[in-house]
Amino acid sequence: MPTKFEEAIRQQKFGSPTQKALLNVQYTANWFRDLQRGVFKELPIEPQHFNVLRILKGRHPHPVCPGDIKAVMLDKAPDVTRLVDKLVDLGWVVREVGAGDRRRVDIGLTAKGLEHVDRISTQVKSQAKVFHHRLTEAEAEQLSHLLDKLRG
Repeated sequence: MPTKFEEAIRQQKFGSPTQKALLNVQYTANWFRDLQRGVFKELPIEPQHFNVLRILKGRHPHPVCPGDIKAVMLDKAPDVTRLVDKLVDLGWVVREVGAGDRRRVDIGLTAKGLEHVDRISTQVKSQAKVFHHRLTEAEAEQLSHLLDKLRG
């Protein structure tokens, strides 16, 4: 597999360096998503479900309302209700009516969910180790800074 973007998409000319960079970001995001699928192919959940689980773990043992989950998700497009429904069906999270406000719905991790998020986190971290030799810590910081700058 080619490592250079231009070789991978078989294109040498771009409208501008900015266009090339933006296409490269999109290509790389899709490449990384495809790599992540390897971790999730044997699991009953998708990466978006895992993102919800990580958010809940970060607030555990306190419950989180769906709006707060949506606000910090990596992928803003998915329907949080649908994602939570699947996790409830698996027994990994619970959905409860808020104690002080019956209109509020709280989502929390179960012991089973906590166990699964820890196990999946280990697999995801193991996969990420592959990248440690490709970028130095300083390069990773620079990349993160540039991506933040790109989003403004």
